[in-house]
Amino acid sequence: MSAEPTALWEESVRGGDAWSHVLKRGTALRLTDVEGRANVGALFFNFEILSERYNMPDTLKAQHTAHLKKSLVLYSDMGRILASITDESCGWHDPLSGHLDAAATKQKYGEAGYQQYRNDFHRNSRDNFLIEMGKYGLGLRDLPANVNFFSKVVADDHGTLTFVPNHSKAGDFVELRAEMNVLVILDTCQHPLDPDPRYNPKPIHLSIHKAHRVPPDDPCRLSRPENTRGFTNTERYFL
Repeated sequence: MSAEPTALWEESVRGGDAWSHVLKRGTALRLTDVEGRANVGALFFNFEILSERYNMPDTLKAQHTAHLKKSLVLYSDMGRILASITDESCGWHDPLSGHLDAAATKQKYGEAGYQQYRNDFHRNSRDNFLIEMGKYGLGLRDLPANVNFFSKVVADDHGTLTFVPNHSKAGDFVELRAEMNVLVILDTCQHPLDPDPRYNPKPIHLSIHKAHRVPPDDPCRLSRPENTRGFTNTERYFL
């Protein structure tokens, strides 16, 4: 595990909550699993042109993978790189499984409304995403596929997806370097395939720090031939 740089900002996010921030180009966001078994759903948008956002199919096919890990990147639907995974400790993060809405959360965990449970009511990822997106003028039609950091899902020979329990341990982390000015929206509800029948979302800690300038031999740039072109497209955008 690499040493954490001096933070420009840090805070904790409770399990089941949402968070958003415009991560500036040249900074990095580190997410840390506080207790173990966290899941962080994440959306990414180009803050300058919000119609440009994370594209899951292009991210996976350009890098010949079905999961995300260190030295891979997050592509936009314009062939540019929104963010790079410069470091992480889990080795596998799920980009395939999406998230739960209110109806699916109620069906899985039962009903627990605000009037009775106050701040311990059952939140759901769909509403969390839409609430944060609404702060920036975005709505349901703008909702792309999300990444689920800290979660591992494997497929068998028939294509059935299976959630791997206890994949992330306390102290595991993911570090994301912003390659553009990126609107990041996070949700800490449980993974949609998590078999735990209890509503038991886990907290995370996050911090933002300055990132080093991307050198020609940067591992994220060189990990796939397509990424070299992706970085070139991104750098041209800022000329």
